Amino acid sequence: MGYDLVIVANRLPVDRVEQPDGTSTWRPSPGGLVSAIEPVMRADDGVWMGWPGGTEQDLEPFEADGLSLHPMSMTAEEIEGHYEGFSNATLWPLYHDLVAKPEFHREWWDTYVSVNQRFADEAAELANEDALVWVQDYQLQLVPQMLRELRPDLRIGFYLHIPFPPAELFQQLPWRRQLLEGLLGADLVGFQLPGGAGNFVRLVRQRVGHKTHRDLVYLPDGRTVRAAAFPISIDAAGFEELARSEEVTSRAKEIRAALGDPSKIFLGVDRLDYTKGIYARLRAYAELLEDGALDVEDAVFVQVAVPSREHVEEYQRLRDEIDRLVGRINGDLGRIGRPAISYLHSSYPREEMAALYRAADVMVVTPYRDGMNLVAKEYVACRYDDAGALVLSEFAGAADELRQAWLVNPYDINGMKAALLEAYRADGKDLTKRMKAMRKTVSHNDVRAWADHFMSELSHVRDKHGKAVRPASRS
Repeated sequence: MGYDLVIVANRLPVDRVEQPDGTSTWRPSPGGLVSAIEPVMRADDGVWMGWPGGTEQDLEPFEADGLSLHPMSMTAEEIEGHYEGFSNATLWPLYHDLVAKPEFHREWWDTYVSVNQRFADEAAELANEDALVWVQDYQLQLVPQMLRELRPDLRIGFYLHIPFPPAELFQQLPWRRQLLEGLLGADLVGFQLPGGAGNFVRLVRQRVGHKTHRDLVYLPDGRTVRAAAFPISIDAAGFEELARSEEVTSRAKEIRAALGDPSKIFLGVDRLDYTKGIYARLRAYAELLEDGALDVEDAVFVQVAVPSREHVEEYQRLRDEIDRLVGRINGDLGRIGRPAISYLHSSYPREEMAALYRAADVMVVTPYRDGMNLVAKEYVACRYDDAGALVLSEFAGAADELRQAWLVNPYDINGMKAALLEAYRADGKDLTKRMKAMRKTVSHNDVRAWADHFMSELSHVRDKHGKAVRPASRS
């Protein structure tokens, strides 16, 4: 069976859940991507192909919540070389301003190429004639060109969910030209910010030698590739509805009570990743306590660190560092029943996150580099009371839109301390003015608008003669 729309992603939008009786079932993964793409898939007879996790082979296509899903298998060697290796130990740190040192291994690259080829081959089989294929993220940057060679009739889009680095960093990559040419297989290449699109076009001009003009790349075969920013967002209405529910309202009160009803709760919610700036943020908070600017009787910092890539050595080391720091801060500055930092190394469902957002007075989002950071937008969406403060790194993509937050340089500990204190002391009138403006931005530019904008642009791709290609069906 063929499809008019094929979503190609590293992961399927579902997680396997083991039942008490030993059987397994699938549940939707948390995250905004599936909520954004689901309506588009339903409207356009779509299929989502990706890896479900694990090493199980010969998985059959299946349906979950009415969505057609096509699982791709991975061997243990492919997980190590493609996913944990090239994707997350080479590309991830390179694309995040070298916050950690990238590793360049030829064996990882070879595995990355072979996995990308397998995804491209499968997508070519699944797509109807003139179908629309949307490839997602850094794990699959070679797929557009591989797919183009197999199926020149397709309209191919690619979206990068993480930052795209400047030439000075990208040029370190031994396979820089191959990745650029891989992306040029797409008709439309989407980035979080205009800076990422600009970096890509400049690199194509310098390293591949194609003619460019503004956001367009002109290929020798007459094809034109467009690189543009499509800032991703969240299901703002869904989060607000959740935040308004009786269960979440009640749970938010319980959280405050469990923390000893402090006058102010600071909150950090991140994957446990070295790009997120957790260590520096907690250090800044601890110094405010040491300085006497804050007191553990009045304030507490709740840090949720969601487990991430636990088999990668760099992440194991980071967890140990954070564990030691939290222990030291609480040992030095906490009191009985009043820890300075309430640290949670766990993942939570959306309802619990909404309750935490409702309970928190100051949300602290201070990554060293982030493509967007949806936690910042989730917090804003949940603050229907127009209260709460957001302290936000200027190196998160969200800072381009949420200009009313307290913007900080996460490398500047004193600047971060000053912003935390300002947010802590801000009066209600200032908080309301800032939050209202941010909420207007988030509700207007929600995740559905993001997906519709990208799909609309891709549906109107023009062929080399300037003639409009038949748009995909839209609802």
